[in-house]
Amino acid sequence: MRFETLSVFPEVFASYLDASIMGRAQRAGILDFAAHDLRDWTHDRHRTVDDAPFGGGQGMLMKPAPIFEAVEALSAEGPRPHVVFFSPCGRRYDQSCAEALSHEERVLLVCGRYEGMDERAYELADDVFSLGDYVLTGGELAAMVVIDSVVRLLPGALGDAMSAKDESFSDGLLEYAQYTRPASYRGMDVPEVLLGGDHAKVDAWRRRSAVERTARWRPDLIEGADLTPDELALARTVMGGEGDHVL
Repeated sequence: MRFETLSVFPEVFASYLDASIMGRAQRAGILDFAAHDLRDWTHDRHRTVDDAPFGGGQGMLMKPAPIFEAVEALSAEGPRPHVVFFSPCGRRYDQSCAEALSHEERVLLVCGRYEGMDERAYELADDVFSLGDYVLTGGELAAMVVIDSVVRLLPGALGDAMSAKDESFSDGLLEYAQYTRPASYRGMDVPEVLLGGDHAKVDAWRRRSAVERTARWRPDLIEGADLTPDELALARTVMGGEGDHVL
C-alpha cells in the first residue's frame, strides 16, 4: 500500500515512520511512503502557500492554487490516490475508517496549517476526517495517526496475523484486560483463570472482561456492539455501578 503526504513540513514524518512497526513495514515492502513538500507547487520566489482571508480575521489561510496543482500533479502519477483532508468539520475518524482505508491502493493525506485552508480546496477530498474535538497546530500529527492505524491492519505488518484482529474496536469493544509476570504485585493478583491453561475458560473470561471494560470506560460503544442478552445485561449492570466486575 502506498501512503503519501502533502505538507509544508514534509521532514517531520521520517523520524516516526522509519521506526518500529512502520519502519519494518517499509523495509518489508508492505508500506510505500512518500512525503511531498507543498511549496514545490508555488510560483513565487518566497514559495508562498498562505494569504490573508477575505473579510478580515485572525491568521492566514492556505491558498487553493498550490493544493490544487499538487493534488492534480500527484494524481497523474500512477493510480489516482484516495485523497484525505483533515478538518473539525470532518467525519470522526475511527477504526471503521482505518479498515476502509486499508483497502485503498494509494492514499494521499493533505495536511493543513495556519488558520486552515481556502474552502475551495476541499472539493479535492474523497474523505474529510476529524480526530476529535480539539485543535492541532497542523495536519501532520493527524496524518501519522491515520498511517499508523491503517498500516497495522495490513497483512504481515504486525507479524502475528491475529494481532490486529484481537485489538480494541476490532469487534466493537475495548480489548480485554491483560497481565504479565509477576503473577502477584503489590497485593494485586492476576486472575486465576489466566494461570490455569484452560483456553476455553480464558476465552470466556476475556470476552466478559472486554464487555465490562467497555461498559465502564466507553459506554457509548455498548449500543453498537454485537452482544448476547446476557452480555448486554452485564454491561448494564456495570454502567449502573452495581455488582463485582473483572475489569
